[in-house]
Amino acid sequence: MRLSERTVLVVVGLFLLALPPLVHSLSPIAPALSQAARQKPATAKREPPPPSIHYGTEGLPGPVQDMRDALLAAVQSGRIEELRQAYDLNDLKPDLGAAVSGDPVAHWKKVSGDGEGREVLAALSLILEAGYVVLPLGRDLENNKLYIWPYFAEVSLDKLSPAQEVELLRLVPPASARHMQERGSYSHWRLTIGADGAWHSFRRGD
Repeated sequence: MRLSERTVLVVVGLFLLALPPLVHSLSPIAPALSQAARQKPATAKREPPPPSIHYGTEGLPGPVQDMRDALLAAVQSGRIEELRQAYDLNDLKPDLGAAVSGDPVAHWKKVSGDGEGREVLAALSLILEAGYVVLPLGRDLENNKLYIWPYFAEVSLDKLSPAQEVELLRLVPPASARHMQERGSYSHWRLTIGADGAWHSFRRGD
């Protein structure tokens, strides 16, 4: 059956009349989809959890505890020369700082406020009484850990609890603690011993 020209014209006219409302009703869809794409939350990067803090000899392997005891024996003697015994136990000598060369005892006396090394022994005593953290090192399954005193050297200082701030103030004067917290990094004495008992470092932070 053939439609008359009049009928065709009527149908076309009705379609054209209906077209603007249809376009209007569909037009918000694209912007809405675009806005939804823009608002899709980005995947947030998770910060690694802070290292666990330990105190005393909790969790220390035998070789680490032996080295710690050797260091404390020097502290208890009150003579900086006694620290040389622990120093000489290492084939690879501990890092005492970039400016150190020659005799370690002479260095400790030089940087000690009393000139005899007793201030250094006092600092060593305090950091060994503070908490420590354990960090991984390398792929050696038996000796792949470093034991670091005090834990302040490896945590965010701007997130300390009141009790931890008291611990920090046992190590440094209030002005120094405030400066470290503003910088976000610890810059006092720190000590590192490997899981095999090797004494890696004893120095002030940068």
